[in-house]
Amino acid sequence: MKFGTKMMIAFTIMLALAYGVGGSALITTSTNNALNQTQDAAASSHRLILYSLSAVSGAAHASGQGAEYDELVEALARLETQGGHNWIALRLSDAEGVVYVSRGAGALGNELSSNTGSVRGLLRNNLVENVGSEQTAMLTFRSEDGGYLLQIAGQFEFGDKTMYLESLYDLSPVFIGRQYQQVIYRQFFIVIIALGAAMSWLLSFLMTSPLRKLSRVTRTIASGDLSCRAAPHGKDEIGVLAVDFNNMTDRLERNINEIKDTMRRQEEFMGGFAHELKTPLTSIIGYADLLRGHELSDVDKQDAANYIFMEGRRLEVLSLKLLDLIVLKKRDFTFLPIGIAHIVEDAVRLVRPVLKKRDVLLKYSCDAGVCMIEQDLFMSLLLNLIDNARKAIDGGGEISIISHTDSGECKIRITDDGRGIPEEELNKIRDAFYRVDKSRSRAQGGVGLGLRLCDEIAALHGGEISFESELGKGTTVTIKLKAET
Repeated sequence: MKFGTKMMIAFTIMLALAYGVGGSALITTSTNNALNQTQDAAASSHRLILYSLSAVSGAAHASGQGAEYDELVEALARLETQGGHNWIALRLSDAEGVVYVSRGAGALGNELSSNTGSVRGLLRNNLVENVGSEQTAMLTFRSEDGGYLLQIAGQFEFGDKTMYLESLYDLSPVFIGRQYQQVIYRQFFIVIIALGAAMSWLLSFLMTSPLRKLSRVTRTIASGDLSCRAAPHGKDEIGVLAVDFNNMTDRLERNINEIKDTMRRQEEFMGGFAHELKTPLTSIIGYADLLRGHELSDVDKQDAANYIFMEGRRLEVLSLKLLDLIVLKKRDFTFLPIGIAHIVEDAVRLVRPVLKKRDVLLKYSCDAGVCMIEQDLFMSLLLNLIDNARKAIDGGGEISIISHTDSGECKIRITDDGRGIPEEELNKIRDAFYRVDKSRSRAQGGVGLGLRLCDEIAALHGGEISFESELGKGTTVTIKLKAET
């Protein structure tokens, strides 16, 4: 069962109980008040009659008349004739029998007779009220036709005899009024409960609407869309829940993005490391092949062994620095003032054996400019760009490196006369894993991460790289760095 349905049922039951108990209590209280008022009026009327008869009895006793009931009968007949009374039947009796019965009593006389013993028993055993020397008692009962009647009995002394006056009052209007109230109450109860159920359904629907929206957002996020957010409504508990949910989702999205970013950087590191491994390994393999396949002098052997050792050490240091740069995003490397000519000469010396095998001529010309450089990373930058130039040349060709320092800026240009890059590809070559000629790159071992690493290294040095290329004529790469004065 849905939560909104449970809320509707709970609201409806609470409304039914509240209206049922309250309405029943109101009807009961109203009926009791009306019944008490009617009984009080009847008791007052009976006491007035009883008081009148007691007065007649006292006057007759004072005048010395005998125990004749003519004065009592005459007084009761006069009361009946005058009208304006609220009783429906009167009877006067003594211990021996009935003295007077009102003319309008009719069949109600039987009702009086059937309860005479009970009322007189109340007079004897349950005294209700004294009026001078008179006593009264009341009894409520249902008549044969289903109505409600009130019988009041009182006694007084007439000479040496005890007289009983019994009066009968109709209580049916009170109970008819209660039945009418109950009918109206039941009709209103049905209408109120129906309206209450509809209102409670509407309220539960509106109150649970934010929860349904939050549930849809949860399902959307579970399907993989972490950008979806709940819309907070108000500052109540559900609004606070929506805000907390969004905060949790933001944190989850950040964590997942961090994990993705870490994985991406690890992939870039592995690709970059594989890319950077190629050039040193080519040099190492070239010099090792030179040692193995040629007769060399001791000096040449020593030089070849030194190149192999230096490239191995450089490869070891470079791998750690690439790890710091790409994966850990480290920026606090040690920068030293190094002459551009010096580092270009080292790069040329490393790649020249490889270029010679491919019949590629490498020329360079550098001035005495000095820049703050992290040597291993900047060497990797130069080797990457030189290697890219080599790959762009089919058969024999030429690569030139020229550095020039002017106005506090050092520019290093690496130019090849290779295939060139289409104009529409120039803006894409910096993207990770992007390759202009995918078939050639696969054949030559490229992974498409070289220029991405070059951009990272240039930015680390506070510089930038730009490209100029013409299809079929070659490409020029310019590195701009801040020069030390």
